Amino acid sequence: MTQRLTLQATISALAILLAACGADETSRVEVQHADQHSQDETGDGHNRAVTEEDHADIVRLTEQAATEAGIIVEKATPGPMRQTLSLPAEIRFDGDRVARVSPKISGIITRLYANEGDTVARGDTLARITSRELASLKATWLNAETRRSLAAKALTREEQLWADKITSEADVQAARAGYEAAKAASDAAENELHAAGVSHSALAGIANADDGDNSNAYLTAPISGMVVQRAVTLGETVSAGDAGANTLFTILDDSVVWADIAVYKQDISRIRTGAPVSLKADDGQTITEAVVAFVLPVIDESSRTATARVIVDNPDGHLRAGQFITAEIGVGGQGDALRVPQDAVQTVEERPSVFVPVDGGFEPRPVTIGANSGGFVEIRSGLSEEEPYVSSGAFTLKAQLEKDAFGDGHAH
Repeated sequence: MTQRLTLQATISALAILLAACGADETSRVEVQHADQHSQDETGDGHNRAVTEEDHADIVRLTEQAATEAGIIVEKATPGPMRQTLSLPAEIRFDGDRVARVSPKISGIITRLYANEGDTVARGDTLARITSRELASLKATWLNAETRRSLAAKALTREEQLWADKITSEADVQAARAGYEAAKAASDAAENELHAAGVSHSALAGIANADDGDNSNAYLTAPISGMVVQRAVTLGETVSAGDAGANTLFTILDDSVVWADIAVYKQDISRIRTGAPVSLKADDGQTITEAVVAFVLPVIDESSRTATARVIVDNPDGHLRAGQFITAEIGVGGQGDALRVPQDAVQTVEERPSVFVPVDGGFEPRPVTIGANSGGFVEIRSGLSEEEPYVSSGAFTLKAQLEKDAFGDGHAH
């Protein structure tokens, strides 16, 4: 009886062992089949076996989550690609949109209306100057105007007497000479007031001004913009003279700026007025599109470069003077090539990559890129025509991939 039970136990153990071996063999076959299936689906000439590390490079997202994250998938298609030249550029102020305000009359600053950082409109008052010199000029003009008025009345009276045969022609000529002299003196005094910043419309108010007002001069903004510098304080004495040395306010209108491109000597002949230009930030993102306004016909002696200028609308003020950027200039004809938006290409593990949809999410795929043109980048290998890829939202996927990798201890 004992021998029979031992035999049955041995047979049962063998059966369990054989079943386990069969399961291992089946699993091995299934893994090999999965590897082969993965290699067949790559379709880009980069056949490789699926490993645990590969799965770590997949951003797991449901279709609904991808839609909410702004992920857009399109099929790769060819499009026109223009030959471009990438050159350094610097943002500068538009020389016609910078105003340096200096006093036209000497005096003391008795009130300030604008500070650095204030936005002003053309004609806004910046400061008040109390000036003895201005009061004297206005007094001189008032006296000259009085003499001119009296001389005009005298001339009219003499001309009437001459018409009535009561006075002589010599008296009329003397009256006319007196009027012309008085008028010349008045005109000269008026011109001095205009030079001191007094407008023609303000002359009428001089005679009826309140006490002390005729000594006040006002600095006004010649353009609209921001006060970027104020070089005067309350109570300070200012003098008219050299505008550069006596600048009290500097106003900048940066709604339009210049992008000055440094063109190397060997490339000057390739740059044309009207050529399309893409201005890019350090991270490769396109800031704006514009055209070459002109190429200055001068080569800098130290840098041995010429300047191609681009006039750029800057309504939001995101471009600032002194900022260095990259300009990609169209320099040749265009032909069709497989291309994707520049934002679709992200650097993953130090390689340019695009994200492609896979089961359960999106996976980065290394690609070889070519020229940039009009916000697109040429794909030379790694992605096939009509193959789906993430055209918008790739940066979001990269950020999530790096977050997942950091959490798992992987270095991507």
